Amino acid sequence: MKISDGFDARRLRSKGPSNWRLRLATGIAALLAIIGVLLAVAGGAGLSGHSPALGELNASPGGSAILLVIGLLVLWFGVWLWRRSRRRMRQPLELNIASHLMKKHD
Repeated sequence: MKISDGFDARRLRSKGPSNWRLRLATGIAALLAIIGVLLAVAGGAGLSGHSPALGELNASPGGSAILLVIGLLVLWFGVWLWRRSRRRMRQPLELNIASHLMKKHD
């Protein structure tokens, strides 16, 4: 196959965004997950009758339940964000070519 002089295969691959944004997002997501676990544990400890970990915030059963729910929501959001950013970091670089010109994979 003849390759012309002006052909550059590197033009077919897009320049990916810098990984620093995704790494920073992954780190923030991990911190959110850790904070969510700590809040959920503090809420669970308050509900089980152990000494309140956050003072007056979870001294009552209602406050402990709210703290537990908020902790679980923060944990869920942190894990979701972490998985999304890790998935985007591991995505292979795709070719910038029309999809109908590529081979069909079933």
